Amino acid sequence: MSNTARLREFRLPDVGEGLTEAEILKWYVRPGDAVHDGMVVCEVETAKAAVELPIPYDGVVQEIRFAEGDTVDVGTPIIAVDTEPGAAPEPGEPAAGAEAVPADSAAPEGGETPGAAPKREPVLVGYGVAQSSTKRRPRKAQPGAETAVASAAIQAELNGREAAPPAPDVPEARVSATEPGAPASAGAPAAAAPAAPAAGGPVLAKPPVRKLAKDLGVDLAAVVPTGDGGVITRDDVHAAAAPAPAAPARPVPAAEPAARPAPAAEPAATARETRIPIKGVRKATAQAMVASAFTAPHVTEFVTVDVTRTMKLVRELKEDPDLAGLRINPLLIVVKALLLAIRRNPEVNSAWDEDRQEIVRRHYVNLGIAAATPRGLIVPNIKDAHARSLPELATELAGLVATAREGRTTPEAMQNGSVTITNVGVFGIDTGTPILNPGEPAILAFGAIRLQPWVHKGKVKPRHVTTLALSFDHRLVDGELGSKVLADVAAVLERPKRLLTWG
Repeated sequence: MSNTARLREFRLPDVGEGLTEAEILKWYVRPGDAVHDGMVVCEVETAKAAVELPIPYDGVVQEIRFAEGDTVDVGTPIIAVDTEPGAAPEPGEPAAGAEAVPADSAAPEGGETPGAAPKREPVLVGYGVAQSSTKRRPRKAQPGAETAVASAAIQAELNGREAAPPAPDVPEARVSATEPGAPASAGAPAAAAPAAPAAGGPVLAKPPVRKLAKDLGVDLAAVVPTGDGGVITRDDVHAAAAPAPAAPARPVPAAEPAARPAPAAEPAATARETRIPIKGVRKATAQAMVASAFTAPHVTEFVTVDVTRTMKLVRELKEDPDLAGLRINPLLIVVKALLLAIRRNPEVNSAWDEDRQEIVRRHYVNLGIAAATPRGLIVPNIKDAHARSLPELATELAGLVATAREGRTTPEAMQNGSVTITNVGVFGIDTGTPILNPGEPAILAFGAIRLQPWVHKGKVKPRHVTTLALSFDHRLVDGELGSKVLADVAAVLERPKRLLTWG
């Protein structure tokens, strides 16, 4: 079988809806690792979420085309796998993993030795080989680490040139995708590789911890985990980022270590600006908000309501044995109130189809909950929330928030939203004028609940009060309909027994 037929390229798929690019956050495999169908090989960040990618082949990794931190277009090959690593190459063909050599260069002129580096040719018909180096974002290095890595790379390159001809050459793009401190070629001594917490296995760390390590220039593969189940914690990353007390690789005068770190820390201490690339979730959010603000005519209405009875109901539900273990809070009652208001005013649950010049009336409610995460603001939604019971909504809310904070929200969870709730009250904010999510007719802002003087039954008493704000698309929702929806939500929160009488 032809060697090129054995080499399969895995292309970056469109893991969302119409996404065009993604950033490679983490590789879980390296060249030479065995993989199998369905095995997760890397994690990428799209404009909507962080997603782990499984590979559809069995075999051995031959080449990693892009390094961590690179942004790759959808459809671009990112990894090559030899699907028959044990098969012998046909006569005249290079072994799997070796550079492809043209037929007319099999007997080079001038008496070149068989071990000389051959001219690189495409490894698949119709595709060019990877460049000798990949563009990647520069990383912050620990004091002395850059010199040590450069010295190791030079030594490995020298070793590779002196190695025996049977040892296959490793493409330079493969080397650039390995972790700092990894061997520069297959011929480098095994002792040169740093000890990893889990050799050949994925590094266990949550997305916020991965981002912290990325910002500090820390290689997670070299961090010793202390968390439960071998999970790397923030403290582990900070400990790895601290100046290492270990002795340098070469003798250094006693006064030199104290003198060198000071200039390295000087630029960071006196820096007046930090520039952060606009990409991923923040880029998508910015584009969506601009499109929404200048496409849908926004109208926002406000109402202040006494929610003392709702707070009493929340306390009672927390003590209910049937709801033990569930997270019961005022937001849960707001969710039920909005769903009831939509049921009483179904015209609000619509969408504007500009291409077909139609109004789409939805008969379901996918309720979005705005969630702040380290990667930016995302809005996953509870599918068919209108058909959920109170315990089911509590379970869905808890799972939705936990998944979002861990950075594991899938693109599917953020698609086809109907209406959204943004709980700005958790930040101590009274209210705001929220911007619609594209394609949705309304968004409700739930403000902070405060104990304030309030006229109750003709007397001024301290009562729990909050302010609600409803923004809506004035093409779909006129002032009367928007006012009815907001008034119904307020009425339920003021007297939550209406959940029964109106339901």
